[in-house]
Amino acid sequence: MPANTPTSFAGRLICWQLENGRHSLPWQGTRDPYAIWVSEVMLQQTQVTTVISYYERFMTVFPDVESLAAVPVEDVLTLWSGLGYYSRGRNLHRTACIIMEQHGGIFPRDAATLQQLPGIGRSTAAAIAAFAFGERCTILDGNVKRILARYFGVKEYPGKKTVEGQLWQLAESLLPAGKDHYHPIIASYIQALMDLGALICIRGRPRCQYCPLQADCVAYQHNLTTDLPVPRPRKVLPVRETVHLILIDDRKQILLEKRPASGIWGGLWCFPEMPVDQDSTDYCEKKLHVRATKFTELPRVQHTFTHFKLSIQPQLLQSTIHHQSACTEMSEKNNYIWLTIEQALQRAIPAPVRTLLLKIRSIDGK
Repeated sequence: MPANTPTSFAGRLICWQLENGRHSLPWQGTRDPYAIWVSEVMLQQTQVTTVISYYERFMTVFPDVESLAAVPVEDVLTLWSGLGYYSRGRNLHRTACIIMEQHGGIFPRDAATLQQLPGIGRSTAAAIAAFAFGERCTILDGNVKRILARYFGVKEYPGKKTVEGQLWQLAESLLPAGKDHYHPIIASYIQALMDLGALICIRGRPRCQYCPLQADCVAYQHNLTTDLPVPRPRKVLPVRETVHLILIDDRKQILLEKRPASGIWGGLWCFPEMPVDQDSTDYCEKKLHVRATKFTELPRVQHTFTHFKLSIQPQLLQSTIHHQSACTEMSEKNNYIWLTIEQALQRAIPAPVRTLLLKIRSIDGK
C-alpha cells in the first residue's frame, strides 16, 4: 500500500495532525532554517513549555545567523542562562560562525551536511532539512523512539546502540512514499510524529484511545503500553561534593569566576569553587588573594547532570581586604568580577548559582 494513503502509517499521522496537532508554536509556519535550527536545538532535552519564552527572547535579540555570529559567546550564554545543557548555546554560536565563514551565511540544504556542524546530530539535522527544505528524511528523537518501540513491540532498551540502529531502519521504512530526494508532505509528516509523541504516545498513561495508530500498535494490542519502551537500565549516579565560596565585600558585591570554556558550565560565571577538605579562609588568601571571614553556611544545593550528581555546600564569607595585585590580576585575566546581586543575575550563570543569588537576596531583604 502506498505510504501516502490515508490508511498508511504516514497517511494516518498526517490526517490526525491536521485535525489534532499543534499549529501555533512560535517556530511553526516558517521555512527559515535559522529559526528552525534554533528551536530544534533548544528543544533537545527541554520541554516545549520551557523553551517558548527562551526562543522568543532569543529570536528578538538574534533574529538571524549573522547577528548571532557577530556577538561574543558570552552574550549567547547570558540569554541561555537557566535553560541548561549550556554546550547547546556554545555550539549554536560556533555553528553560526562556521555558516558565516564557510557557507557565506547560507544554511546547507541537506541533512548530511548539516550533521557535520557543531551540536547538530542526525535527528536534529533531519528535522531542519525536512522543515526548511522538504528533504525526505526522518527523525529519531526520544518521542519517536517511544512511538516506534510501542508500535513495533521492541522489547529492548531503545538507547542501546544496536537497538537504536534498528529503530532508524524502521523509521526510514515508514517515510511517505516517493523516489525524489525532496517530498512536498515530509514536513507535515515529521510534525505529526513530533505531535503524536508529545500529545498522545506520552511516557506515562499514553492516550491510546485517541491514537491514529491504535489498530496495529503491538503495545496496545498486547497490553504492553506501560512496559514499553523498556526503561534505561538503572544506574546509581555517583555524587561529587564541592564548596562554592560566596564572597561578599563591604559594598555588598559578590565575586564571580568565569569557568574555562570546556567542562562543567563552560564559559559561565560561577562562585569560586573549593575542594571540601580545605579551609575556606585559607583558600581565599592563597588562591584568590582575598582576605575573608567565614560567617555562615547555606543549605546544600543538589544538581543532577547526565552522569553524576553534584552536591554543593555554599559558604558565605565577608571579604575584608582586596589585595591590589589580585584586583589587577583579575582584571587582566578577565575571569573574575565583583558584581551586585542584580548585576550577577543578568550574567550567564547556571541554575544553582541563580538559585543561591536569589536566596542571598531574600535573606538580605529581610
